[in-house]
This record gives sequence, structure tokens and C-alpha cells, in this order.
Amino acid sequence: MNDARQTGYAQVNGVRLHYESAGSGRLVLFLHGFPEFWRCWEKQLLDLGRDYHAVAPDMRGYNLSDCPAEVRDYRAKVLVEDIRQLARTFTQDKFVLVAHDWGGAVAWTLAQTQPELLSHLVIINSPHPYLFWRELSNSPAQQKASEYMLLLRDPKAERVLSENNFERLLKMRFADRSPGPALEADKAAYVQAWSQPGALTGSLNYYRASPLYPPTADDAGAGKLKLEAKDFVVKVPTLVIWGEKDRALLPSILDGIDEVVPGVEVVRVPDATHWVTDEKPDLVNSEIRKFILKGKA
Repeated sequence: MNDARQTGYAQVNGVRLHYESAGSGRLVLFLHGFPEFWRCWEKQLLDLGRDYHAVAPDMRGYNLSDCPAEVRDYRAKVLVEDIRQLARTFTQDKFVLVAHDWGGAVAWTLAQTQPELLSHLVIINSPHPYLFWRELSNSPAQQKASEYMLLLRDPKAERVLSENNFERLLKMRFADRSPGPALEADKAAYVQAWSQPGALTGSLNYYRASPLYPPTADDAGAGKLKLEAKDFVVKVPTLVIWGEKDRALLPSILDGIDEVVPGVEVVRVPDATHWVTDEKPDLVNSEIRKFILKGKA
């Protein structure tokens, strides 16, 4: 690992969050998703850290951060408050928020409810909540693509996912990666992170606490909600980077995004999957840098 990276902890919102950081200056905060932890942003930390204060926490419930056991501790408003307080430990100024997957769900909500905190929002393969609700409620294709969420909400998920040294999670995260020493090092680091006390349950509680999930024969899922687009408008300058080979989040989830995110810029990456930050780090870093430099800070 690079000596330029620093490790730290912050006590926020009743939990202790671990983070890794690089550089100094304007804050660029990176939020990971499932089933990851800060390490997924390593290439971004080292690149953006040359010019900014790049910070990547382990979200609550992951790796070295506190992992509350109760599902209620992973509701959206709790997760958003974690990030608001964490950012305030570093700066009182507006900051750049970059987020992927579940980190993106938190980032979308923060941007919608507290836009005054952010100068720029960068979302990577994470659906806008209104559009995700629309697709989960109306699109059979997206409902099928999201069926995996039903396992992750199930009480047996911890047992199933930890079997054979986390075989299913490793396949989920690394199925598209080329073999080699770097892959084996990442696999070992992820298994260690998933093995931290309470971490597997904590990460699964994001799914259990969310009302957005596909329907079953006995449960309408997201269809139980009645949402309106006007209540989910994001007015922060926003860049969306999207790997179009994402098997869980179909490209149709971007349809109509300009109606809920006025002025949004969308960069589609046709040959990348959900893990575009792994597959195209130079492209991702370049697009983030160009976007930050646009407009006023």
C-alpha cells in the first residue's frame, strides 16, 4: 500500500467510523456499496489525493467501522446523518461526494435533502431512488434482475453468504476480474473485511431496512409505496457514470433521469459492469476530475 494513505477514525452519530484518506485541501468524500469497503476506492484515493483531501470511510456496518446489530440502525436518515457528521469533521465548506451502489443511495438522499452541503455529486452505478422505485414497481426485467435482494433480506443470508469462505460473495464481487496476484490480494482483503465481528449482518441490514425491493407472491415490495417525482428532485450539480453491462441495475433505470436531476451529465461506459471503478479507474478518475473543475466551487 502507498505511504501517502493515512488511516483514521471518527466518532459520529453514535458510531465510530474507520476511514482511509490521502492528500489535503478540498474534501472529496467517497462512499462504497455492498459488499465492499473503503478499499474499492484505493485507485481514486491515490489519484485524487494528489490535488484534494480524498477520504473513503467504511460505512457503518462494514469492516473496521462499528456494526450495530439492529435493522433500524440502517435506515436512510441514519446513514445520511453519518455522512453529514463525518464530512463536518473535515470541513465546514461544501464538499464533493462520490458514491457507488449503496453509497450512492445514501448520497442521492443527502443531495436531495441537504443540497447546501455539496458542491458536486458523482454517482456511479447507483439508481436515483425515484427511478429505482419506478422500475421495481413496473419493470418485470428489473424485478428479475433485482431478485438477489430477496436473499440478502432473508434471515438465512448470513449463513448462505459465509459458506465455503464467502464463496458466493467472492463470485458476486470478482466474477469479472482477470486472475492474478492483485485479484488474490483483493479477495483475501475482502474476506478479512467480511469476517469482522458483526460486519456481514451490518451490511445486509441496508437491504433489510430499505422499502425498495422487488415484489414476491406475498409482498408487493416497492409497489407498496406511492412516490412522486417532484419529491425526489436533486438540484446539486450531478455526474452519473454508468457501466452498462451491470447485470443487477439495467440501463433503463436511467430513463428520465434529467426530469429528477435537472442538468445531469451522464457518462455511459458500454464495456464496463457494475464494478466500473475497478475496470476503468483511469476513466473514472478523469471524469471526476473534469467534473469537479466545472462551474464554481
